[in-house]
Amino acid sequence: MKKKSLSVKKKVHKKLLNYLNDPLIARVYKKFSKILILNNNINKIAVGVSGGPDSLALAYFTKCYSILNNVLVKYYHVNHNLRKESYKEAHIIKSNLKNFDIDCVILNWKGKKPNSNIQSVARIKRYTLISSHSLKNKINYLLVGHHSEDLYENFLIRLLRGSGLKGLVSFNETKTDYSKSIKILRPLLNFKKNELTYVSKKIFNFQINDPSNKDIIFKRVRIRNLISKLKEEGFNNEKLKLTIKNLSDSNLTINHYVSKNIKLNSNYLRNKKAYILKKNFFTEPHETVFRSLSYILKKIGKKYYSPRGKSLDLIIQKIKLKNFNKVTLSGCIIEKLNNSLIIYQEIRKKS
Repeated sequence: MKKKSLSVKKKVHKKLLNYLNDPLIARVYKKFSKILILNNNINKIAVGVSGGPDSLALAYFTKCYSILNNVLVKYYHVNHNLRKESYKEAHIIKSNLKNFDIDCVILNWKGKKPNSNIQSVARIKRYTLISSHSLKNKINYLLVGHHSEDLYENFLIRLLRGSGLKGLVSFNETKTDYSKSIKILRPLLNFKKNELTYVSKKIFNFQINDPSNKDIIFKRVRIRNLISKLKEEGFNNEKLKLTIKNLSDSNLTINHYVSKNIKLNSNYLRNKKAYILKKNFFTEPHETVFRSLSYILKKIGKKYYSPRGKSLDLIIQKIKLKNFNKVTLSGCIIEKLNNSLIIYQEIRKKS
């Protein structure tokens, strides 16, 4: 690197670090860095950047962390190509971040787009694209800019879907597994959007406003509007956190019995990559059986998502019938074997 370029970079880095003297920014960064340190002092990170204030704040904090701790960080923006403005916006993000020595790679979603369930499909595609590029760089941690309002929204969305206890509290976890190779970290989950907006305005003074964030055709936007009404009734962020904490305690108790059920009432055949389930596996309380079977199907079927609750409930009912023989679910075959069951991966024939 040329001396002039190195000198410019040092000046940029010094300016970025000087913002840490701001009390609010310093407070957020301290908690942010603590989460990364607790996760084995990560030395390679991928960051998803949407261009909104939360993801820009995340980009800033990871940049500071990389400067202070000599950490490799790769920044990714996914252009979903769902709006005609998205190409231009992607390059605005890339150009602006370059001024802060942040090299943001644009990943383009090519191919046919869905006509329904757009946001959900786009989210899966986004994670898939970023994860694929991260693994090429031997990066196993992906940071996303979810904040406390996102926690509120996801709780209500899952409540309306009829999610069980596990689904209601899972988004509250700072770290989750996207796959065996990629861990998703949410280091800003305990901060409010207005705090992150303050950070991004103070440092970058730009942001991308996605019009879909105000389009009531999307459930998430309607939920966002509902939240303001719930807060007027007293169900604020603090009440939500208390509710999730209480539910999380119950969830940990159930997880204990799920682990115990799998350990005592099933055998994993490593050479055949299959599970044998003993008769007592299904004599436990319904929620324990439900989660135990869900875990096994997800593992054997090599799926990111667990099978749908309704489908799993129906399968459990069928299994308990005397004339049960064989069913398929979530890429797995569940088959009766004397007084036990065997679960193995379904092999689809190539057409």
